[in-house]
Amino acid sequence: MINDNIDFKTGDYVVYPAHGVGQIEGIETIKAGGAEVRLYNISFEKDRMRLKVPVMKAGPSGLRKLCTGDRLKDALKTLKGRARIRRTMWSRRAQEYELKINSGDPVAIAEVLRDLKRSNDDNEQSYSERQIYQSALERLAREVAAVESIGEDKATEQLEDILGKAAKAATKKAQKAVEDKVAADALEEEKQAA
Repeated sequence: MINDNIDFKTGDYVVYPAHGVGQIEGIETIKAGGAEVRLYNISFEKDRMRLKVPVMKAGPSGLRKLCTGDRLKDALKTLKGRARIRRTMWSRRAQEYELKINSGDPVAIAEVLRDLKRSNDDNEQSYSERQIYQSALERLAREVAAVESIGEDKATEQLEDILGKAAKAATKKAQKAVEDKVAADALEEEKQAA
């Protein structure tokens, strides 16, 4: 049987889709059902959790290395983009957002953040929107912090800053569009009156 998994070493930072960034504490071999099984011991310090993943199941389970700088740039570019909020029931959108967060893909998580960020403040978000937003923010901030070797708080500030600037730009653009429409309507009325 060919093991096409990436071999991780003790101390490597990894991403497990359902839990985010963790660190390989070690690799152990246990006997289960008469067979020897090698396991990665992964620690998720933030959640105070430990997980054991069979080495042979690491790939199919979605365990991966931290994202590359290019993939992180794609995620940050996504944050700066325009929100794409679909007009479906909130329960369906919430389910889709949870799937994106649990995919472990930084770009998908960035899409959730972008779509749930409000331009002015958090007062217009529902409780569940804030919970999902916070979950996505923490998950992406942990990966940004690990990739850039900075603290999670600093990574969170960077992401919030990017989101804040994008929201302000979107608000200005929307206000400009409204002002242009009002000016065009006034000009049209003047033409019709004359």
